[in-house]
Amino acid sequence: MEKRRRIGAYGIARDDQGRILLVRSSELSNNPGKWVLPGGGLDHGEDPNLGVVREFREETGLDVRPVGLREVSADRVEFPWRGVVLHHDRIIFDVEIVGGSLIGENNGTTDLPAWVSEGELAMLDLNPFAARVLGLPHAHERIERPERADEAGEVASDGRALADVKRVTRFGAYGVVTDPSGRVLLSLISAGYPGAGAWHLPGGGTDWGEQPAEGLLREIYEESEQIGVVKGLRRVGARHNPAAMGPEGEPLDWYTVRAVFDVYVPEPGVPRVTEAAGSTADARWFARGSLPDLNLTDLARHELLHTD
Repeated sequence: MEKRRRIGAYGIARDDQGRILLVRSSELSNNPGKWVLPGGGLDHGEDPNLGVVREFREETGLDVRPVGLREVSADRVEFPWRGVVLHHDRIIFDVEIVGGSLIGENNGTTDLPAWVSEGELAMLDLNPFAARVLGLPHAHERIERPERADEAGEVASDGRALADVKRVTRFGAYGVVTDPSGRVLLSLISAGYPGAGAWHLPGGGTDWGEQPAEGLLREIYEESEQIGVVKGLRRVGARHNPAAMGPEGEPLDWYTVRAVFDVYVPEPGVPRVTEAAGSTADARWFARGSLPDLNLTDLARHELLHTD
């Protein structure tokens, strides 16, 4: 089956009774009748922190603000009747309701929002992703052809966007990587790549079918030959450069969603780049006091020096 990717942002909201807000998938969706977390696919160039607010408003009529980042994860959904298997990068926020009125989406992929108690969750037909996040038993998601599904649904839309070679969407995982002495590991961007000559947080794009944290540890090893342990998730953001230049001189509309983790290397060694002819030219450990004097990327400067 054809492999595709999609990035989505979702929210978990609770009321003062502890109930959770869910939405029911409509006849226009790929899985009508199943209950899901409010949220959906990000628009090209959209910050996930804003995308979850937009999706929540569209599907529930409520205004929310993110108050916490719960997880980033990936799963695969099979659509055998379309010959597609979808890798779905999912960003889960805890959100707080700040306004609006509860109302269903009009002619969308959901049709009914509802507050559901913990005791009622097990009685609902939840999609596997929502069941996993809510701590309920779940199975691998394989979607058979619905009788009245919209043929121009989310998977088809995603495929058309990916078919445009000048528009690049990427999900990346990066790390603030430290060792027992408090040093920070950085990677030098190779010539010909966006940001060439700047020191960057180790990491990069995750592979199809790969969990974000697993992809980050793989990238760290490829860029520096260091073996790390993921200690926690810091934040998720995005960078959109509609006029980026690719390594072969091709202009690209480049959109990257970036998850940043804390990573600890218990037994540091001398960094050595293992990937051949890649985007990393060098990797080194730096004392924190030397960081302000380095040519850092915006992401590295924001995470290490807390400046934009």
